[in-house]
Amino acid sequence: MKDPKDPKDRRLGGRKLSMFSGFSPPLQVVGYIATKLRDEVRGPMVRMRPDDAVVRLVSEGELVRVVSERRSELAVLELDETLPRGGVVLRDVAGAALSEVIRIVRIDTDARPASAPDRA
Repeated sequence: MKDPKDPKDRRLGGRKLSMFSGFSPPLQVVGYIATKLRDEVRGPMVRMRPDDAVVRLVSEGELVRVVSERRSELAVLELDETLPRGGVVLRDVAGAALSEVIRIVRIDTDARPASAPDRA
């Protein structure tokens, strides 16, 4: 039986958060950028206000996880003071929709993954 106080069994939106930590209030997608193959700058990115980033203990250039009911994807964080508080712009995040509510979760790189069972 699982221990409810086990930090490795925390859940967010039905997803296990064993490798993630931090406080993550919900954010709303207010913009989406879809790139083309010939574009110089491509790949998953999330843009948010610096004050929203401070609350989540994330900083510019950091790899973060974008989590919603439909997805969980890694993206690079960029800061943008012109965005409304609580709003984010996503680039190349598959299946994202405007007005969708998401969470940005800091990746805990200090956590050790659960060890595999010993094989005799």
